Amino acid sequence: MGLAARSLQERHGDVEATLQVITESAVGVVPGVEEASISYVTGRQRIEARAATGDPPRELDEIQNRLGEGPCLDAVWTDSTVRIDDMRSEARWPRFAAAAVELGVLSAVSFQLFVEGDNLGALNLYSRQPAAFGEESEDVGLVFAAHAAVALAGARHETNLRTGMGNRDVIGQAKGMLMERYAISADRAFAVLARVSQQTNRRLLDVATELTVTRAVPEIPASAAARADAPSTSR
Repeated sequence: MGLAARSLQERHGDVEATLQVITESAVGVVPGVEEASISYVTGRQRIEARAATGDPPRELDEIQNRLGEGPCLDAVWTDSTVRIDDMRSEARWPRFAAAAVELGVLSAVSFQLFVEGDNLGALNLYSRQPAAFGEESEDVGLVFAAHAAVALAGARHETNLRTGMGNRDVIGQAKGMLMERYAISADRAFAVLARVSQQTNRRLLDVATELTVTRAVPEIPASAAARADAPSTSR
């Protein structure tokens, strides 16, 4: 567990790498695990397989997405650990269980990883053996899932920060160009970008990006330009 925790900590800011470390580490840490995946559930309905260690877990997520039933859905919706000891006698999700047996997967356990509004995530662990997961597997899996959730949240947060900082830099460059070209203040330059964004129904970031690439203020309708209390936006 210590090595797995350190591996997770080393993947700061890289969400996909963190997801892959989570699933690969789970196979080596949690007793009984042969395959693993992380399920992203968006809008509480659509399931997307991420960082699967092989084809079976990826296919099982696709099956759950198609059927709208399965252990990962219950894990994320009910905030609980969901375990299947033997797919051949599983009655809660008969269609999913039958499909799992065809893929050679006979037991599974799922843990909730995160809930963000209508977006949820679960860690799914699978085995080709029946009754592969006992109390020890659940205990270790819960601790592992807790570490993984913290690492994943940190990676997502850092990625969002980096994206936000990059966006801010682009907007700052665009403002600087306007300030130099028209000898106006930073606030006035931002107002020009905001006005162009509003009048052209485009994101402020897209307007700023175009300005930094083309070095020309994107055009706005003539009627809007005539009303604008700002420098001319003609090319």
